[in-house]
Amino acid sequence: MLVNATTAAATPHGDLLQRLRSQADAGARVRQQVAVHPALAGLLDGGLQPGAAYSVSAGSLLLALLAEPSSTGLWCGVVGMPELGAEAARSAGVVLDRLVLVPQPGERWLSVVAALAEALPVVAVRPPARARDADAARLAARMRERSSVLLVCGEWPRVNAELRIEQAKWSGLGAGHGYLTSREVVVSATNRHSGTPHTARLILPDASGRLSAGELVTAGAGRRPRLRAVG
Repeated sequence: MLVNATTAAATPHGDLLQRLRSQADAGARVRQQVAVHPALAGLLDGGLQPGAAYSVSAGSLLLALLAEPSSTGLWCGVVGMPELGAEAARSAGVVLDRLVLVPQPGERWLSVVAALAEALPVVAVRPPARARDADAARLAARMRERSSVLLVCGEWPRVNAELRIEQAKWSGLGAGHGYLTSREVVVSATNRHSGTPHTARLILPDASGRLSAGELVTAGAGRRPRLRAVG
């Protein structure tokens, strides 16, 4: 089911929230790590921790993080990202039948996120403004109580890790012609406990529009190495 709420004060509640909670609980509820693509697992200690928050750059990296839990049966919500389209999400591997979109939450965006966390295992949000520490703490407690994962596109206090695309290079164009087919990226993850960033070289998106691991392939003499999608 795809729910698209566009009113300024859109807050899931009542019958809608109950329906979402029933469907999400009937499918799956997070009690262990939330699965991520194997190419990202090494950056996240195997997966996303229930009850934790992560700072993530919006766009393809966010969709890649939503795709794996969605495809394994978990419901996901996205708040405050009107530019995120259903077709882009589908192409990235997100199952639309388990995606809830609230593109325009208005000033009550924190209430929207908290309400969705009652029903959905994974909630992503782009805050329109910096959250007060007290409000962030209350939301964190709600996420821990419900074992939900929070993905924040922007700054957020006390995140488990920050994930960013540090470098990006498109492939597919020839000498002034052709089509973009894939993008090589370097993704960094900084854990709040260690503070040491770890990086992985990935294909995002690959020719199918999804995430792939990258393997450096040695080219012949006089040629530059190229990156091949694997896995």
